[in-house]
Amino acid sequence: MNLRIGNGIDVHKLSPGEDFLLGGIKIKSSIGILAHSDGDILIHALVDSILGALSLGDIGTHFPSDDLELKDANSTTFLNFSLKKMEKMGYRILNTDLTIILQSPSVKKYNHEIRCNLSKILNIGLDQISLKATTTDKLGFIGQKEGIGVLATTLLICDGN
Repeated sequence: MNLRIGNGIDVHKLSPGEDFLLGGIKIKSSIGILAHSDGDILIHALVDSILGALSLGDIGTHFPSDDLELKDANSTTFLNFSLKKMEKMGYRILNTDLTIILQSPSVKKYNHEIRCNLSKILNIGLDQISLKATTTDKLGFIGQKEGIGVLATTLLICDGN
């Protein structure tokens, strides 16, 4: 049995705006995420964790933020890219653990919906996806509602040789 683990992190600035995406789900909010693509930092961190486990660099290696063709790109494009690489190398996701770091708005009510969406995209069970949210108790730029972060850890398994 061949196991590989990868970590991913993404942090973005928040600004007054409209709803934002987490795990492909629209979060109702009066603040938005500043980003080159659609700003779905949960998916970005997940992509980094998968690519990291495969020793294939990070999301910026494959999708540079200065690439004008990627402006407002759907982040599931990046995730599907990493999943194809994973499958080509003979791996599948055993589990993933995701932590959203955000002072507000609360994203607790979106937990199940995000996990269901990721379950479909990743083709794994809900019990293989852990999703948590925390604050920084008003400390730092996240605590001051200036930013948002996501940490992702993903364990891959190769069932073959």
